[in-house]
Amino acid sequence: MSEVTRSLLQRWGASFRRGADFDSWGQLVEAIEEYQILARHLQKEAQAQHNNSEFTEEQKKTIGKIATCLELRSAPLQSTQSQEEFKLEDLKKLEPILKNILTYNKEFPFDVQPVPLRRILAPGEEEHLEFEEDEEEGGAGAGSPDSFPARVPGTLLPRLPSEPGMTLLTIRIEKIGLKDAGQCIDPYITVSVKDLNGIDLTPVQDTPVASRKEDTYVHFNVDIELQKHIEKLTKGAAIFFEFKHYKPKKRFTSTKCFAFMEMDEIKPGPIVIELYKKPTDFKRKKLQLLTKKPLYLHLHQTLHKELF
Repeated sequence: MSEVTRSLLQRWGASFRRGADFDSWGQLVEAIEEYQILARHLQKEAQAQHNNSEFTEEQKKTIGKIATCLELRSAPLQSTQSQEEFKLEDLKKLEPILKNILTYNKEFPFDVQPVPLRRILAPGEEEHLEFEEDEEEGGAGAGSPDSFPARVPGTLLPRLPSEPGMTLLTIRIEKIGLKDAGQCIDPYITVSVKDLNGIDLTPVQDTPVASRKEDTYVHFNVDIELQKHIEKLTKGAAIFFEFKHYKPKKRFTSTKCFAFMEMDEIKPGPIVIELYKKPTDFKRKKLQLLTKKPLYLHLHQTLHKELF
């Protein structure tokens, strides 16, 4: 085993243990972040095309399956509505397999398949530089740009059925102000509703790619239907808007900035909200404004309430 591979396995093992520890301690946001970061790096290695890999095709398949299990475990942690189909005890069975991947020759213990590599970074992943050495500016990343399938955003959901006495919210994302708006490639916005601990309260939605760019604005003009009645949201919840764009040099889609709207800001009519620096802080504890310039996210809210 080369020193490079040994170091890689050690980093994977450490990340796996951190995620499992956070999970067992009930620190769900940290566990999700660790699982998603590790899953992406395992996916990347499983589909790498370079010839200097010490992993056989069968071992890469096993690595890809472990990545799938990490995602299966992180999914129910992100939403109070998801059922826990892949338990922590099951996940812990995979640590010795990952640790001994070069000699593991048994049947994989779970009936799963590797999932396609995603270009989307998990929350905070850009800050994990120890994992991103090969993707820094000018670095020699694994694989060619063609090995990263193009992502077509657009996962908007229809309005929920109305209920007597309950209020639904439609948010029109009109435009976002950025000093380098014209340089953003394939920009779109991810919309999510989080509780105070950063856990999803509704399904996450992506807008289509922006309709046009003009001066210091990226225009969207698209409606987002909140997937929960306002009255059913937990106290302290907030609606997050993450502006994302494609970085050709690093070959992934990255979050550029984010904004959020708290429950007391839900009112019919137009609203502009401030932009904050990444990484997205779903707990709203360490916020830094993106710029001092008067550049904002422009929204328009419509409330729908059935009285009887």
